[in-house]
Amino acid sequence: MRLPRLSRWPLHGARCGLRLVLLAWSAAAQETAQLPLVRWEGRTMGSPYTVQVVGADLSADRLEALKLEVERKLAEVTRQMSHYQADSELSRFNLAPAQRPFRVSAEFARVIRFSLDLSRRSQGAFDPTLGAVINLWGFGEQTEQRAVPDAAELRAALARTGWRHLSVSEGNELAKAIPGLALNLSGVAKGFGVDQVVGFLRGRGLTNVYVAIAGEVRVSGHNARRSRWRVGISAPLEHWREGDPMAAVAALSNQALSTSGDYQKFFSDAQGRRLSHLFDPRTGWPVQHNLAGVSVVAPDSLTADALGTTLFVLGLERGLEFIETWPGAAALFIVREADGRFRQVLSTKFSSLAGVEPQP
Repeated sequence: MRLPRLSRWPLHGARCGLRLVLLAWSAAAQETAQLPLVRWEGRTMGSPYTVQVVGADLSADRLEALKLEVERKLAEVTRQMSHYQADSELSRFNLAPAQRPFRVSAEFARVIRFSLDLSRRSQGAFDPTLGAVINLWGFGEQTEQRAVPDAAELRAALARTGWRHLSVSEGNELAKAIPGLALNLSGVAKGFGVDQVVGFLRGRGLTNVYVAIAGEVRVSGHNARRSRWRVGISAPLEHWREGDPMAAVAALSNQALSTSGDYQKFFSDAQGRRLSHLFDPRTGWPVQHNLAGVSVVAPDSLTADALGTTLFVLGLERGLEFIETWPGAAALFIVREADGRFRQVLSTKFSSLAGVEPQP
């Protein structure tokens, strides 16, 4: 237990959130599950995944078949969208010449259409074409060294980006308008993978499910206690570790939750600046503002995943304005204050959609 650490947690109002977490976990420990629960884990896209199925009478053979099919679904998403796998559709498109149509799978094309629409609506705060910049900083497939790049190198990388230089046809053909344009779909691929698994399980008649890949979570129906699924929102501690305390807990049913933050993948430069894997497409630099994390609740994980990245780039004020324009979605922003403390800011629909109360 980390009770001393919890007692020092400086998030304004978060002690109420932590009491909620502890009470929820305490109640869960005291109750006997009313419905059978099957849970399994694995790894995909460089991250752990978890699947839970409630209330289903699964034989050993059927369970094994489900596990194998889930693995196949996730392997297919990797085959389509991985920037690490050399023969993925994404990697092969990145190496393709400009102006030449490149046919991709229907699923890949759908993700690209969604990404370009979000790029347009956010005025470029979300950009799927930042592959060259992300690689240069060491957060892509080229991860030998994470360091501030040379200014000339960064300008050259930025010249090979821009969502307006990417197009997708009705026939599922991608095309790049400039040489060297490279996709990186780390802001949507895991969310899409979660949706694929949930869709598969529901298609097999399993209505009460929980699927998570890293910080992307989507649930359907109810948990083993016949209530909404409880999904934790990580606190943005300086050196985050699995099992650290939560800032809040959402109660969800038939919804997705995604959290984006600068506290898991980052390095610090000589000036002490926190340089994370979340980039401002306009500058090619890791986002530099006072947001520590953004959690988004939405109808599906693709949307929640992409919106989390977008809102983090936009920052608090513009992010609050933007999320209010998106039907069925809401956000919780965790703001890093100058004195090292944090405060929570909720969009108007977050409490009702995510089942949490505003923090004082």
